[in-house]
Amino acid sequence: MQKVIDLRSDTLTKPSDGMRRAIADAVVGDSMYIEDPTVIELESYAAKIMGKEAAIFVPSGTMSNLVAVMAHTWERGAEILLGDCSHIHINEQGNIGTIAHVHSRTLTNKSDGTFSIDELVSKIRYNVDSLFPNTALVCIENTHNICNGTPLPLEFIDKVCEIAKSNGIAVHMDGARIFNASLKTGVSVDRIIKNCDSLSFCLSKGLGCPIGSVLVGSKPFIQRAIRCRRVLGGGMRQAGVLAAAGLFALRHNIERMHLDHKHAFMIASAIANQNKSFIKIDMKNIHTNIGYIDVDPKWMTASQLQMRRKLNLESDVLPSKWVSKLQPEYDLLLI
Repeated sequence: MQKVIDLRSDTLTKPSDGMRRAIADAVVGDSMYIEDPTVIELESYAAKIMGKEAAIFVPSGTMSNLVAVMAHTWERGAEILLGDCSHIHINEQGNIGTIAHVHSRTLTNKSDGTFSIDELVSKIRYNVDSLFPNTALVCIENTHNICNGTPLPLEFIDKVCEIAKSNGIAVHMDGARIFNASLKTGVSVDRIIKNCDSLSFCLSKGLGCPIGSVLVGSKPFIQRAIRCRRVLGGGMRQAGVLAAAGLFALRHNIERMHLDHKHAFMIASAIANQNKSFIKIDMKNIHTNIGYIDVDPKWMTASQLQMRRKLNLESDVLPSKWVSKLQPEYDLLLI
């Protein structure tokens, strides 16, 4: 029987046997009363490795980012600055506007996930005029999903934080794949976010957990975040069974993520070596575990490609985007 390795996303990872045992053996309590020891341990451990004062466990990355925005923009009439290709701006249903009631203003993302520092400076506004909202937050994404999984340069992160702080503005990093960024650049996660006010990172992507995200920051920020999580319906009771998976991942799965990068490069090389005129891939854009393929629409449209993928037809059809990920049932990623 043919097995299909699904590379649509690193969210398709499945818990390993060790993680499943950790889930089964988890000690639990009522997390809403701050009485679940495993959740407390996860939050404490996450805050420690990230170099922040406190952390909060939430169900998803989308909620984690929304909670961060809400906790940073406590006053009404706030706006945030963020990249026009960022996940928060494009793929989170505009929740910062519809739910957090925060105005968003975009900065043009470059191919490496950064944006112009000059544009950032020009768009910051605070008490300029009663006609305008006040800039309260800058959001950056690392690694940058749409920009080929590129890790942000440390110099860029530090410069954004420097400018923001000089204007009394907070910086939030959507670090869903922060460990991919750390492994690629060789810079520790606590150094990457040293000057950021908050960071969200996913447990359910390359780390292999079934669910979860962690938001880290200062103690006052996390206290506000707890209230925001509650109003969004993100409070969980015996959540230790989920937190146990997160603890296992942080202790056992980070170092092996370099294999995802290696496999992504292997896949990209195999595609490039086919020398097919209708399929193109730029090897310079394979940075971490994400790859994008340009498919000639004259050969096949995006909808036709998607239909073939759904049917699992045996062909040389390739998805326009793929993500190398933890695949516990395979020792080797076959191409």
